Amino acid sequence: MAVVTDPQLPVPSEPPPAPDQGRRRVVAMSLWAVAFVACWLGIGLPTDPAYAFLWIWLATIAWNSHRPWRSHLRFVLDWVPVVVLLVAYNLSRGFADNGATPHAMELIVADRFMFGWATGGEVPTIWLQEHFYRPAVHWWDVAASWVYFSHFVVAFAAAGVLWMRDRGRWAAYMRRFGFLCAAGLVTYFLYPAAPPWWAAQNGLLTEVARISTRGWKAFGMHGAGNLLNSGQIAANPVAAMPSLHTAWALFVVLFFLNATRRRWWPLLLAYPVAMTFTLVYSGEHYVIDVLVGWAYVGMTFLVVGLAERWWAARRARRTPVGPQPADAGPDGPGEPEPQPAGPAAADEPPAVPATR
Repeated sequence: MAVVTDPQLPVPSEPPPAPDQGRRRVVAMSLWAVAFVACWLGIGLPTDPAYAFLWIWLATIAWNSHRPWRSHLRFVLDWVPVVVLLVAYNLSRGFADNGATPHAMELIVADRFMFGWATGGEVPTIWLQEHFYRPAVHWWDVAASWVYFSHFVVAFAAAGVLWMRDRGRWAAYMRRFGFLCAAGLVTYFLYPAAPPWWAAQNGLLTEVARISTRGWKAFGMHGAGNLLNSGQIAANPVAAMPSLHTAWALFVVLFFLNATRRRWWPLLLAYPVAMTFTLVYSGEHYVIDVLVGWAYVGMTFLVVGLAERWWAARRARRTPVGPQPADAGPDGPGEPEPQPAGPAAADEPPAVPATR
């Protein structure tokens, strides 16, 4: 006799969200935003990797304040190696030149060869500053300062969002990001190159102003760029080739491009173009630096993608095959048992389900 029972409700794997979770998130994120702006005005923009990591971590805590602390501590465990590598990367750039005279003339020649026909024989930096740079700060100076600052935030913020939503994609993102930074650092040691403002200071170009942070004056935020300005003073002046500013911008866009609807592609691709204009106009990079940086992005996706596929195939080869049937002999599975045949089996009526 069949027994009919009521279906049981599934046991929830996690406690249901609190009804005030949305309100709690809004309050926590508002407090985070107020603290960020206060520290921005008092200390400066978070351009240092460790400082930027702190703010991203606090943002993840504010967004997921309902989660237990072990979840927030896992963020630290995952990110500490990344932050250590970036700090070591920033410190090691200062030793790239080893006291040698950096390369400059070949970069000037390359930009003049590519664009001299349109700029009157000048490098694009000088042409742009002649047409756009004025003593007074204009809106494009403000936009350039924001775009320049985004270099220190966008790549890390995207990584933070990925970590919260898909840790596997975060790991793939970080593998490519780490390879790109390492490739750039190796190039700085092998080919130390100076930016346009350095070439102008040393008589290789006419006057070039370094103006990537002047846009803050329009807001009266003279202290907003303190860390950014001090970082520029202490930065390695021979880390121009390749331009990791534009490389990071293009890398972030390409990583998310396939997951974005096509109608948003022009807006996303405008970001690395805006970064290119900012860096060339402000005297931070030549166009050839940008093009080489973009080539490094393509190399990164190719090399890391091939390495991941090789590693997946290697793991698949080393994965043991599932257990064989119990009656399998040394030469393989045993013979299947004979099935009943004949009219008796063929004429056997189908089973009738039992009824109460």
